Amino acid sequence: MQYVFIANDTETGRVVALKTPKNKSAEKRFQRSAIVAAKVNHPNVAKTLDYLVFEERQFLVEELILGQDMRAALLNDSAFIDPYLAAKVFHHLAKGVAAAHHVGVVHRDLKPTNIMVVGDYSLTELKVTDFGIAKMAAEEIVAAVEGGEESLTTSQTAVGALPYMAPEAIETPRSVGTPADIWSLGAMMFHLLTGDYPFGQGLNAVPKIISAIQPQSPGFLFSNPQFSPLARELIKIASACMSKDPNSRPTADQLVESFSGLCYSVAIRSRGTVESFVFNSYGYISSQSGRVFFHRECVYGALPKVGENVLFSSYDGGGAPRALPVVKLK
Repeated sequence: MQYVFIANDTETGRVVALKTPKNKSAEKRFQRSAIVAAKVNHPNVAKTLDYLVFEERQFLVEELILGQDMRAALLNDSAFIDPYLAAKVFHHLAKGVAAAHHVGVVHRDLKPTNIMVVGDYSLTELKVTDFGIAKMAAEEIVAAVEGGEESLTTSQTAVGALPYMAPEAIETPRSVGTPADIWSLGAMMFHLLTGDYPFGQGLNAVPKIISAIQPQSPGFLFSNPQFSPLARELIKIASACMSKDPNSRPTADQLVESFSGLCYSVAIRSRGTVESFVFNSYGYISSQSGRVFFHRECVYGALPKVGENVLFSSYDGGGAPRALPVVKLK
């Protein structure tokens, strides 16, 4: 819907993101969307800095986030993330969405590609983006659902949003409120924790979303006692977010409170290669910071093999540092 440029603001001397609509249809709604975006002010939301018209073209000036979208940052190299990291991600996302809901702004197009991550898996920053075009995206989705010029299978906006869309966004797309954003958070949480879309992709997902029958969690989610208590709490929250009845879902503020009550590690993440794995029980990871000991009980998901790359956090072990958690990378 828009072109995005890196630009230098000569008045302030800072580097910014400069956005301009791609077509006439987007131009009609661009100013209104910019005004909506400017209402939201929170560290977990990309900040709208200015709006201007120059030579009959509209421009939105936003905070520049030098990172990757959440899909590229967290799902390109790993099939899923561990519960500690998931709790951190969605704690921050819930705060950003709550800030928007406080000022009456519904995103309506929450998905991993609309969330920016800085600092790789260590997540030094995490921000929801594109509140400025969320209204335009919503209108395109409505048109696709109602059989406009583009359908659910041809609209790129609708295709990307569909796996995370609430039932009411499909059944009654013109009367979607804040609970739709909550559903999207729950669907993303399930996806990042398990590596699976909760209801699938494409048109096959539509009847499953509308029925809102809760998806089955893979066995590895609860098989390791190191991670199962937190994983169960997160799946419980995700399931509540994906309730069929919008009024039964928690509010964004309630989500923030729930995540605030969880205990999880926020240690930085490193990448390394499994150097040895003795008796399929314990071994060492080779990394830039040296050798790190790990045990199979510290692994979330499939056990890595010698030579495979892993993601881990390390702690003082009274000898070699010890890794927890360890997640195999693709």
